[in-house]
Amino acid sequence: MESRNSEPLASYIDLLLDAVCAVDKQGRFVFVSAACERIFGYTPDELIGQPMIDLVHPADRQRTLDAAREIMGGEPKLNFENRYLRKDGRVAHILWSARWSEVDQLRIAVAHDITERKQAESRQAALYAISEAAHATEDLLALFKRIHSIIGEWLPALNFSVALYDEHCAQLNFPYHVDDREPQPEEPGTVTGRLCGEVIRSGLPILLTPDQDNPPAGFAALVAGQDSPCWLGVPLSSKNGTIGALIVKSVPGGERYTEQDKELLQYVCDQVATAIERKQLHARLQRMAQYDQLTQLPNRELLRERLKASLALARVDSGRMALLYVDLDRFKQVNDTHGHAVGDMLLQAVANRLKGCVRETDTVARIGGDEFVVLLHSIHAAEDAESVAGKIRQVLVQPLRLDGHNLNIQPSIGVARYPEHGTEENQLFRHADEAMYSAKRQQHLRLGA
Repeated sequence: MESRNSEPLASYIDLLLDAVCAVDKQGRFVFVSAACERIFGYTPDELIGQPMIDLVHPADRQRTLDAAREIMGGEPKLNFENRYLRKDGRVAHILWSARWSEVDQLRIAVAHDITERKQAESRQAALYAISEAAHATEDLLALFKRIHSIIGEWLPALNFSVALYDEHCAQLNFPYHVDDREPQPEEPGTVTGRLCGEVIRSGLPILLTPDQDNPPAGFAALVAGQDSPCWLGVPLSSKNGTIGALIVKSVPGGERYTEQDKELLQYVCDQVATAIERKQLHARLQRMAQYDQLTQLPNRELLRERLKASLALARVDSGRMALLYVDLDRFKQVNDTHGHAVGDMLLQAVANRLKGCVRETDTVARIGGDEFVVLLHSIHAAEDAESVAGKIRQVLVQPLRLDGHNLNIQPSIGVARYPEHGTEENQLFRHADEAMYSAKRQQHLRLGA
């Protein structure tokens, strides 16, 4: 009876789409069904006698060995997941069920290929995480850090770069870059820079692996040895075209990237590009809401936010601060005589001169027309505010030559100090405004005299 059934049984097993295998106590294959070739890429003859663990993905080997010991100890395993490396280098995700045969001294296992399912899950998880990051992170840098973390969960991505291309000035910049061997990718001739440039130029992903056949021109030397790192560059493409590139690099001699990785990263990067554009648009809108478009100085709304914060800090620390109201005398005459274009250039020049008179921690704002406000966030004495006001007068009265015209301007400056002239923002604004108009009247009287 046994002899009659043994041959049909083997042929039936070979008809199964799932793989069946037997592994001895030393961990070597003693039997594999025909489906192993479809799943792993190796023929049965190539697998018999080989250590099972050699096929397992390096990152999953220890827990696979731990599971094998538990099975041999009499604990059957159902739905154990791990990854294998196929003969062609691709990663196969496997769902195992296995038990130990004490009589035969063999581990008997059935393997179900779940690679497509895992890839679909990875895509969905990555898309969800990136979408969530796009809404949760405050700025592009935080977004790039989160994307680096997300991609690093399913791809070796210790070295990671994001390059964005500015088509207006034809310049490539790296808002996010992690690579200890190339800390400055913007410098001419760097590998990261060249690879990003090629990905953006072609709009196609590039995969570079050791001993690769026909690597792209100019990049063959990067993967000439077995211990060379792998490179994977993918374009960041949107409906507006290619806006940049994302680059990952493995450690030398480490895990190699595959065509599967390239396809998955490209899929994810389409969503990354959309998230970047959304973040850039949000940043532009936010800047438009908070900054004067002509001078790029903070506007009235942002000035009030900073004044509130400065007042709160001064109250807590019993500190001092000051507000300087700056108005340009006879600015209307400049517009009427030389045109609004020259008037705009004058306002931009005044903005630059004002910024040069204060510390980086202070705020220079344009609140409308020819009116500027300087917020000195922290001063030690009343004389400090008067000193800055004097410096501003001295700088602004220096002649200007704009568009062929020689211009001379006279500022009127009003100073309000906390807490002498008020403890609330409206009180300080009112005092500075009144002091400015008082200075303007005195100046007119002097000129009239």
